[in-house]
Amino acid sequence: MDKTLRICWLLLLLWAQAARAADGPPTIPGRLVVKLRPGGAPAALAGALRQLGATDWQQKFPHALPQDLEKPGAVDLLAVYQLAVPPGLALARARAVLLGTGVVEYVEPLYVRQPLYQPNDPLADSALAVGAQGQYYLKTIRAYRAWDVVRGDSTLVIGITDGGVRLTHEDLRHQVKHNYADPVNGVDDDHDGYVDNFTGWDLADNDNDAGFDPAIDHGSLVAGVATAQADNGRGIAGAGFNCRFLPLNIYPNTPNGAFAGYEAIVYAADHGCQVINMSWGGAGGYSRFEQDVCTYAAVNRDAVLVAAAGNTNADLLFYPASYDHVLSVSGVDYADRKSPNATYSRRLDLVAPGIDILTTYGYLGTNSSGPPDADYIAVGGTSFAAPLVGAAALLVRQRFPAYTAAQVAAQLRQTADPVDAVPGNAPYAGRLGSGRLNVYRAVVAPAREVRVTAAAFDPVRRAYAPGTALRLAATVQNLLLPVADVTVTLSSLSPYVAVTQGSFAVGSLATLATADNAAAPFALAVAATGVPLNTLATLRYRISGAGGYQTDQYVDLLLNPDYVTLDAGDLHLSVTSRGKLGYDDLAATLGEGASYQDDVPLLSEGGLLLATSPTRVADRLRSTGANTRQSFFSTAQLAARPAGPRADQQFQGTFQDTVPAAGAAARSVGVRVRQRAYAWATAPRQNFVVLEYTLRNLTADTLKPLCAGLFMDWDLPGAPGRNVAAYDTARALGYCYDPVASRVFAGVQLLRGGAPAVYSLDNNAPAGSPVRLADGFSPAEKYLTVSSGTARAQRTAGLPTGADVSQVVGTRLAHLAPGDSVVAAFAVLAARTLPELQAAADAARLAYATLLPARATAAKLGFAVYPNPTTGPLRVELPTGFGLTEIQMLNALGQTVLRRPSHGASTDLDLTDLAPGFYTVRALGVGGVLARGVVRR
Repeated sequence: MDKTLRICWLLLLLWAQAARAADGPPTIPGRLVVKLRPGGAPAALAGALRQLGATDWQQKFPHALPQDLEKPGAVDLLAVYQLAVPPGLALARARAVLLGTGVVEYVEPLYVRQPLYQPNDPLADSALAVGAQGQYYLKTIRAYRAWDVVRGDSTLVIGITDGGVRLTHEDLRHQVKHNYADPVNGVDDDHDGYVDNFTGWDLADNDNDAGFDPAIDHGSLVAGVATAQADNGRGIAGAGFNCRFLPLNIYPNTPNGAFAGYEAIVYAADHGCQVINMSWGGAGGYSRFEQDVCTYAAVNRDAVLVAAAGNTNADLLFYPASYDHVLSVSGVDYADRKSPNATYSRRLDLVAPGIDILTTYGYLGTNSSGPPDADYIAVGGTSFAAPLVGAAALLVRQRFPAYTAAQVAAQLRQTADPVDAVPGNAPYAGRLGSGRLNVYRAVVAPAREVRVTAAAFDPVRRAYAPGTALRLAATVQNLLLPVADVTVTLSSLSPYVAVTQGSFAVGSLATLATADNAAAPFALAVAATGVPLNTLATLRYRISGAGGYQTDQYVDLLLNPDYVTLDAGDLHLSVTSRGKLGYDDLAATLGEGASYQDDVPLLSEGGLLLATSPTRVADRLRSTGANTRQSFFSTAQLAARPAGPRADQQFQGTFQDTVPAAGAAARSVGVRVRQRAYAWATAPRQNFVVLEYTLRNLTADTLKPLCAGLFMDWDLPGAPGRNVAAYDTARALGYCYDPVASRVFAGVQLLRGGAPAVYSLDNNAPAGSPVRLADGFSPAEKYLTVSSGTARAQRTAGLPTGADVSQVVGTRLAHLAPGDSVVAAFAVLAARTLPELQAAADAARLAYATLLPARATAAKLGFAVYPNPTTGPLRVELPTGFGLTEIQMLNALGQTVLRRPSHGASTDLDLTDLAPGFYTVRALGVGGVLARGVVRR
């Protein structure tokens, strides 16, 4: 299994490590990358692009190799496009609009990855520097012995994706791989889309000058490590000896240029590089686009990808090194001890010397130790460990020409010298890959490697809640020599995951043969209690075979995330511990969103909104720019409750905002919220989830009024910007749909609270509108939407042609005294048609009614209401001496729907004319008031 094998989980795993990594790499402003789904047509995005103000829509890799369906795991880069968007456009907005078309697989920014050069300043210019005196590292990796077997040739090429290279340097000028099919004559002679790409290409500036850039001398250093000319009586010898390099500049040196590391990977793969080196990257910022590029180069084009693991001195994911199909290389010193600043990780493949690496310089400034075309320098960092492995990969490809890229990677891993037992490496045991590069063994010793190449968890989750039981089916492949008696043993390195069935007896595997345990998968269980929030748990595959063969691989799971996903039915919805719905952030990374029947995402942003005045508002919704308010904080994380007869999924948690300080201008509301969430698996309850909020006043003042609602920025599948927001008064149901070609109706229904409040919004309302989201969502605007009743509900937003709409569905409670509590409950619903949505709303009201008796107050002696539930007939019996005067029926919103003067100790009612749902029967008499909940079926 390459790296973690769970691509769809990686973004969440990075989130769990956020305290140890930066916020993510910078992005190229105003540029997005989009991949179409299979069969998706660019024409279907015309409306979305107009709505976003997008320009410069173009195919990202028009000359990429078409996807070969006979190559398992191959990707289609011809489906990838890039576009320019206006400055300041939120990624979440662009993502929602484009995904809402139903033809887009992903929408991402283009990240900028940094070069990893780390000068070894104390030693680099000192006469005492080991590196300055010679290439000690060639002996360490046994390159001299390897050259007795193979020395490479001019047909073996490594793509140096990096800064520009000093192409006139004495040890580099004869090592460049030229494209003789396209000489410099102003014509694209080879019809590859690049004019005069005779000597590499500058992908960052889109020209044919991949030469030296004084601002970034990194490329010259990396190229020299791999391919400096050997046997020329000058300078140094590159580890690849006679192999060549293709210079590909990825850093801009013109005002219109932009970082182009991944574009360079595709170029190198399409232009015959058998190995591609990436001595650059960054912690965080997992990208499906970047993974697609790596997969294309490695699987579609069969190139060996080698990347530096980073100079972080931390255990983390670093990209591109941590992507699947990439050899992740970290560094060691002269004695095979981990380099002081090298990244360590269970996702490393191997290590190589990364201290005092003597290499070509070619610098024009005063730091040079000689003429600019004959100068050398000792440098350090994983940037220079990686090209040693890249050069070794070229030699392995020469020695074993039939090997695929995956087999070359396996050969390098399995012939490395173990270093875990080296003094000083004990803290990093198991996190330095298979060992330190040994080029001689790699070219003379056919090895064995059985590897887990695919895995499927059931259930599929980005993260797993406490108490979850899951299964894991794994596929293994033998990449090298045949291995007998293969066994895969799964174990947990975390105290929070137990492996209850962890053995897979594979048997014998011939070269490239595969096997899986789908018929009897591994079984695991997450601890029910005590799991810290956002815990990263590691599982280990130990693969063993006859003759003492053994190797380990690892996979990570994110446990106990700060959100839950209700997915028992057809509507899936993430609910966070701080009141947000769908996602906890505007970038749509923390959470699994909202979807119906596994269709495209439905919700751009959603969450609870509380307000008692235009200045006292509590929420975690958008505010201005790309910012959100941070009113709520969790006091009891959302946790599962045992499923029972009332619901198939139940969760409960608590959050609150701050309590206003005495005498200070109040900006918060001062309410504690206990939230409960429910979902059902079967008809007629599979199309909704119920959210109940118990609101407790923590202040010393009566809140008059207290308004509560759900803000929902729906982006439904179909043409973006063509939605309508409407209101069903009879059901207190606000909903949205596409008026031309509807695929999904989605909405929110008020189930319990005070007077309904529904406000429909056009997100692109002109200046001067009461609420204008284009310039932010202010507290005063939020108060207006949740406190204005239903006056704006009947004005449907978006008619007749549709618009980009949002809606607030809420309730206005007249007052809430200090210390008192009140309940507001909502159903979030989705269906294919309006009648189905309305039927779901009726079912939701009835389902919620069945939840309430569990919280009913103690019965009053002699007070009985039956049958309950009822289909119509209802008998009410009162205690002796109560003195009944009137019977009332109230619906779930507190509205009186039936009133009748009555006397005596009992009375009979007929509820046949009332809609199914929850009601309260209230008896008024000289003895006071008695009330009881009743369910009308």
